Parts: sequence; C-alpha cells; structure tokens
Amino acid sequence: MPTAPSPTTDESPQSVAPSPSRWAPLRPLVLRLHFYSGLLVAPFLLVAALTGFLYAASFQAEKIVYADELTVPVGDGKLPISEQVAAARRAHPEGTLSAVRPSPARDATTRVLLSGVPGVAEDHTLAVFVDPYTGKVRGALEQYGSTGALPLRTWIDEFHRDLHLGENGRLYSELAASWLWVIAGGGLVLWFARRRSQRAVRGTTGRRRTLGLHGTVGVWAAAGFFFLSATGLTWSTYAGANVDELRTSLGQATPSVSAAVSGEHAGHGSTAAAGGGEHGVGLDAVLAAARGKGLSDPVEIVPPADTTSAYVVKQVQRSWPEKQDSVAVDPATGEVADIVRFADYPVLAKLTRWGIDLHTGVLFGIVNQIALMALALCLVLLIVWGYRMWWQRGRAGAFGRPIQRGAWQHVPPQILVPCMAAIAVLGYFVPLLGIPLAAFIAVDVALGEIAHRRGRRTYGGREA
Repeated sequence: MPTAPSPTTDESPQSVAPSPSRWAPLRPLVLRLHFYSGLLVAPFLLVAALTGFLYAASFQAEKIVYADELTVPVGDGKLPISEQVAAARRAHPEGTLSAVRPSPARDATTRVLLSGVPGVAEDHTLAVFVDPYTGKVRGALEQYGSTGALPLRTWIDEFHRDLHLGENGRLYSELAASWLWVIAGGGLVLWFARRRSQRAVRGTTGRRRTLGLHGTVGVWAAAGFFFLSATGLTWSTYAGANVDELRTSLGQATPSVSAAVSGEHAGHGSTAAAGGGEHGVGLDAVLAAARGKGLSDPVEIVPPADTTSAYVVKQVQRSWPEKQDSVAVDPATGEVADIVRFADYPVLAKLTRWGIDLHTGVLFGIVNQIALMALALCLVLLIVWGYRMWWQRGRAGAFGRPIQRGAWQHVPPQILVPCMAAIAVLGYFVPLLGIPLAAFIAVDVALGEIAHRRGRRTYGGREA
C-alpha cells in the first residue's frame, strides 16, 4: 500500500531503540501486521462483538419474555410423562414427536418437541409447553439447538453466527474468530516491547492517551480474546471441520450412545400411534430406566427413529457441573442397552464441550454471561480507540498514515523462515486466516514493486 513520507513517531519502526534481543527486528513486522489486520478486520469484529453482547444478554431476556411458557405454579404431584405428551398432542396433533424434555424443576414446564410442523423451519422444532401438574398446555414456540433457544434467542444467535445470510454468512464470524487471536497477540507483543514509561495513561493527552487506553484494556482482555477465538473456531465451517478431523484422527471425537437394538428384539414392541411417540414399553418406563442409571434432570427423551432403534435418553445440562450422560433403552424390554458417561469422554472432547459452553454463556450461568458482555464491550472500545489512533496519526493532511513497508527485510532469515513456515501451517488449518493474509502480502508486494519502479523512473528522468 502507498505510504506518505512522515516524521518518526512513537509507533513507527524508526523510533525503536536498539535492542540486543534477536527478536527486536520482528517488532516493526508485528506492528505492521497489527495495524493492517486491525484496520481491515475490525468491522467484522465490531459486528461480532455487538451481536455477541446481545446473545449473552438473551438468556436472561428469554426468561422474562417467555415466563408464561417456561414457568408454572408449583403443584402437589407431577403427571406421568406419557399423560403430558398426550395432552400436548391433543392440542397440537401436527408433525411428529421428536423429543420430550420433562420438567427439570418444580416450577418449570415440560417441553414436548414436534418436528415436521408446517411453518416451522426444517432444522427447528415446535416446543409445546405443558404444565406437569395439570396437563394444561401453556403455549407453543419455535425452538432451535441443543440449548433449547426460543424465538428471541434464536434470532440473536443466527444474527451473531451468520447475519441471517445462511451458510455464506458464517464466513464473517469465522473471519473474525480467525483473526481475533492474531490481533490480540500482536497487541500484546507491542505493548510489552514498549518502555514502561510509554505505557502510562495518567497524565497523557491526545494520541498518547488513546494508545495507553487501547493497550491497557487490550492487555487485560487478551486472554478472553484468545479463548473466544479458539472456541469460536471449533464449530466454524472450515477451521471447525479441520478441528473435527484432527480430533477424530487422534481418537478424541465425542462419543455417542448406540441406538441400535439387538437382533432378537429388533422390531418388537415398536408399534406406536402416528407421531405419538409411545413405542413399546412407553415413555414412563424408559424414563424410569434412565433414572435407574443415574440420569438426573434435566434430560431429553428421543423416541426410536425406526423399528430397529432404541429410545435415547440424554442429560442436557450445560451448566457446571455438566450433565452429559446418555443411555439407549430397548423399547421391547425397557432395559438399558448402552450407556455413555461424560466422565469417560476423551480429554479433547471434554475440553471442546466446556469451551463451547463457556463461549455461549451457559457453563457458569449469569456470571458467565456478564463476563462475555464485558469482553464484548472491551472489544468495542478497543476498536473505537484503534480507529481513533489511526485518525490521530495523520499529520500534514496525511489522514491515518499507514505503517511503512519493508520491515520483513530486516528480519534475520533464521527467524523469518520458521515464522513463515508456522504461518503457512496455520493458514492451512485456518483458511480464513491464511487466504486473506496471502492476498494482503501479494497486494502489498505488488504495490511496493510498482512504487519502487516509479521512483526509479522519476530519479532517472531527473538525471537525464
């Protein structure tokens, strides 16, 4: 990119005092990377931060907005699950039963989930809310995802994930997650490379003060940004697929309970009323079998998919301590055919589960959500301060002067080559980091060569 000649500033490579460290030549390169990546990726990060703030707040908002559907007066005794499902099906005979989430607390409703309901998105279900004490249906709402997001949270979730643009829209959030850790890491290197006196905020004014605020908040929030970046990539489109492939190759994939019924019982007792979900021994016996294996609330019961499948009962608590055990129950005998305990998950599977739940704000409840909102606000402030510094950096009519190119030429080969190799490997596994970086380098080199040739022609013309 073209640059304007400028005097030395406290952010330019020329101002760096000579250092005996062999890593000193990297600082101008890190400065240029931090400057341009922040400048170009910041709009995506700003959208991710604002929508992420809204998503973290949506959990508490959901409880208020849908209080009538989610809560009931506490009664004397809860009805059998089969009766609650029957009440839901009388009120909503459309679609087929896909799952049941029995009331997890004394004042909570039971959710009866129906799929294939006209007007409901294919990957969503209709949640029918039933009073577990009276069987009265308190309402029905569209639900999405394993955390049971209702319309308000679903809309915000999809806005944060893909801007309501579908799969192509997910590229924005993956781009933001791919670059967030790079920008945060570069900022950390630059901050700690500065002399202590240059980091001060108190008593400073203008661009120096903005830089101090930007650096101080960035340092304190950096660990959170690294975490959000890493966990966000685990379920992104391209980097997420690479993570899954790597985990599978290492034998660290998330295990799942086998829903296959043994040959002698296959097809036995699987007759059910259309969409009713009462296969074989029925929901009450299945739930009792799961309770006998220690599956406490909250749980979800999934009816057999066909005559050769079992019921699957799985715990769905994502808050600490996590409850993720699951069992398969033979519909013919009511016996547990398979069981998977969360305690037996591979290490990376557990870390992935904890990381995602912490990222989405459910692992530690409202404390988790407040921390995420604070991180989002920090990111917004850092972006605003970053652009303000760019504005303040311009002098003599040169608005937002860019950092001068050519810093990589001063990096010793024994440092530059390993760094480039590491970047190439990262770029392969995180393509929305590697591809934009390669494009930037190509454009920057091309513009630099054009500027160099123009300078040679001008100089030659004056000599002639």
